[in-house]
Amino acid sequence: MRNKEIPARSGAAKADTWDLSKLYADDAAWAAGLTEYKKMAERIPSFKGKLAEGGTLLAFMEFSRGFGILEERLAYYSELRQCEDEGANEGRAMTGRFLIAQAEAQTALAWANPEIQSIPDPLMSDFLDDGRFAEYRILLLRILRWKPYILSEKEERIIALHSEASQITGETFSVLTNVDIDFGTLETPGGTLPLSQSTWTVFMENPDRGLRERAYKQFYSSFEGHKTTLAALYGGSVKKDAIQARVRGFKSAREAALFPDNVDTAVYDNLIDTVTGNLVPLHRYYDLRRRLLMLDELRHWDVYAPIAGANKDAAFKRTDWNEAVDLISQALSPLGDEYVDTLRNGLLGRWADRYENKCKRSGAFSAGSFSGDPYILMNYKEDSIRDVFTLAHEGGHSMHSWYSARNNPFAHYRYAIFEAEVASTFNEELLYRYLRDTAATKDLKLYIVQKRADDILATLYRQTMFAEYEKRTHELEEGGTPLTADVLRSEYRLLLEKYFGPGMKLEAESDLEGLRIPHFYNAFYVYKYSTGISASLALAERVLSGGETERNDYFAFLKSGGSRFPIDSLKLAGVDMSDSAPVKAACGVFEKLVNDLETLLASPA
Repeated sequence: MRNKEIPARSGAAKADTWDLSKLYADDAAWAAGLTEYKKMAERIPSFKGKLAEGGTLLAFMEFSRGFGILEERLAYYSELRQCEDEGANEGRAMTGRFLIAQAEAQTALAWANPEIQSIPDPLMSDFLDDGRFAEYRILLLRILRWKPYILSEKEERIIALHSEASQITGETFSVLTNVDIDFGTLETPGGTLPLSQSTWTVFMENPDRGLRERAYKQFYSSFEGHKTTLAALYGGSVKKDAIQARVRGFKSAREAALFPDNVDTAVYDNLIDTVTGNLVPLHRYYDLRRRLLMLDELRHWDVYAPIAGANKDAAFKRTDWNEAVDLISQALSPLGDEYVDTLRNGLLGRWADRYENKCKRSGAFSAGSFSGDPYILMNYKEDSIRDVFTLAHEGGHSMHSWYSARNNPFAHYRYAIFEAEVASTFNEELLYRYLRDTAATKDLKLYIVQKRADDILATLYRQTMFAEYEKRTHELEEGGTPLTADVLRSEYRLLLEKYFGPGMKLEAESDLEGLRIPHFYNAFYVYKYSTGISASLALAERVLSGGETERNDYFAFLKSGGSRFPIDSLKLAGVDMSDSAPVKAACGVFEKLVNDLETLLASPA
């Protein structure tokens, strides 16, 4: 019933939901925490104008630590409560109350970074050499690095006042696509099934081509009916990015987005250039898919259907949650008992909010905090092996957070998203290798290899396509071209044609896909998926073919948190992402998967 009917949140079993009690026991405790936060914020002005005094700067850093931990707890609790049911007033109201308080606090703190940056260099050097500041040294150095882009106190205050409003486009997009748009139901041989953003993938993986086509057209007809609103929302988000970058003095929104991670725009460009220079294996794969599905032409609703004669239903009739955790635990055993036992206990406990309910946020994510568990949102489907990989992926994020929070002070425990996508896709690669190596039949191995090809395609090639789209849309906005629905769809269609190649027949509605990607509201985020899988493939090979030294190098990376910039952190693990070689090698891994598929297909059973 779980996959046929989407229950209300009230119908979710307690054991299937996350336990947020490490953050707050209940909503009332959270409200008390918000009151405490507001009272602490009243102390902020008492430090102003005194930070050049060593004792005051140290006291301010210690205050900021406690204030930041409280702020994070409040934010995570309210946001996770809202994700449980986007249509419920309670979670949304808590998030709204917190954001108002946070905006007021950030406004009150607007003077702090400029004042820290105004401390004379010799005096700041003395502070940095003082052992009492050891916990805060990395944070202070990062604040000082922003000196060219920090404005006056008055200007920073104005920006802080606008912080809540800057989230409106993304928030509205989420409400529109997760709550207000009704995608309807579909009649299937198994009965009437709901169509939603979560069930969409299951329909696209269905072997019934007619059902896939109906689901595709019905799904996109819903977006067609809101295309102008969706285009206005995304165009507004891009405009916001461009304005914020110009205000701070960056050359572009892309440069501004990459600056915090100390990633040069050349890394972004090298990714696009390297991937687009290796599209031949991708086009070969799409043509192989067309031939194996025995089609005259490949359509957009065919790209996720199972191919290669692998009998998915025989191999994976259903994989319930506990079975998925068993598979993941076995696959990750090369990482040792501490890693596996910690993750296993968390997944069988209540780290995760497991299944879909009405108005729950779609997709999946990991939310690792300093105080709580590394929580995982899932919309797990027992009839989709893809969700087992998703669980392994989010488990990688959560374990990265677990190690980081236990090996760093709060001031710099947060690792960058650039690094996060390494730990997650590393787990996927280990799961793939385990399933491939233990496959009992040719059909099962074919299915696993095809599945991995699809995953690398989605993470390396598709995310690079998305990254190229973001680059184009922001350049258009910064060049003065209005981002109308027609402009956005035209740009996206050009990229669909480029990446899918001449063998794909696109539909009139295919370019609406560019208006439904939630990650676009966090600009220049998706390229990190592509760099992340490139790094993880290299590290997985290094760890599995190496010994204790290579495994320890990987754990040193997981434990490094935010103590280094991402490129340097990954060098610690053994891969250099400032070079295009790992991306090129990842394209080579995909090409080998295509070759393996063709070899397996030609071999006897």
